[in-house]
Amino acid sequence: MSWISQNYEKAALGGAAVLALGLAFLGWSKISGVEEEFNTHLKGAGNNDPSVRGADLVPQAIASLGLNRTWSQAEDDGRAVDLFTGIPLFVSRDAPNKALDLVEGESVHPPIPNVWWIENDLDPGFGDSPQRDPDQDGFSNLEEFKAETDPNSAESHPQLIAKLKYVKDETLTWVLRPGFESDGGFPFTYEDSARQTNRAGAAEIIMPGTVFFGEGAAKNRFKLLGSERRKELNPRIKVEVEVLYVRIEDQRANKKGTIYEIPSQFKEDLKMDYAQYDRTAILSLEAVGQSGTEFKVEENTMFSLPPGSSKKDYLLKKVTPEGIEVEYTDAAGTKKTVQIAKGSTP
Repeated sequence: MSWISQNYEKAALGGAAVLALGLAFLGWSKISGVEEEFNTHLKGAGNNDPSVRGADLVPQAIASLGLNRTWSQAEDDGRAVDLFTGIPLFVSRDAPNKALDLVEGESVHPPIPNVWWIENDLDPGFGDSPQRDPDQDGFSNLEEFKAETDPNSAESHPQLIAKLKYVKDETLTWVLRPGFESDGGFPFTYEDSARQTNRAGAAEIIMPGTVFFGEGAAKNRFKLLGSERRKELNPRIKVEVEVLYVRIEDQRANKKGTIYEIPSQFKEDLKMDYAQYDRTAILSLEAVGQSGTEFKVEENTMFSLPPGSSKKDYLLKKVTPEGIEVEYTDAAGTKKTVQIAKGSTP
């Protein structure tokens, strides 16, 4: 058996080592020759070396790095020109194949003039641009244009009454019944739709000038003014009869001064004929981040917009299940009244 057969592994390792050394030498020799083969270093100024394409431009490029470059807005007859697109052109919704110049062309979104979009730095290039709300105050571009407010500032917006929504009413129905007269005074009973009751009975006859119901439901709400007998035609029996009417003044803050005339001892089946209503409107302001937040206002009460602010400029004059009536003073100082149907804004 030969020495190689007996020492195969040693021979293989030795051969590998020799091969590695050879490759290393070859690599070193190539690296040392790169400059000669590829001309990695320019000779002189570089513009005389034909082996490097564009070498004559290298000195110019290096010199340009030291130049002071100042960008200035391009203009065309006094109009700003975008350096990338030139003068922007748009199309009319009614003529999409016709290019439209904002300055010289017809309005893209009537009745808003094109200059309004330019002055407010807004993009009219969307089909719904008038309905967009860039400042997120709840008022569209069209609404801001009509009100002459700033569409880019949430602090500048049309009067908030325009976004007041009547959600629904909350009504308390009540009935006050005078009993038999006694020396000009009367007993009273009270009941309402919240199942509250109160009574001033025969043992505590209420005399004229007295505020009654010192405790319980409708506490200190009513004042007896007096009574008056009248002759009137009874529609059921077609006969003229004498009726004793009791006059009562409401003392509730939002109804103070309201006078009710109620017949003494009216029959049970006529109860709803003499029912009264305490109405409260449930409202929401669909703007300035208040959308969906409900608040309550009693009928004939001043309130503020947005709710919670110190200045109460609005009067809720009337509330019905179908709608409300609000009185306010506009920016010009003119007193106005708006009707708002249930589920909507003015």
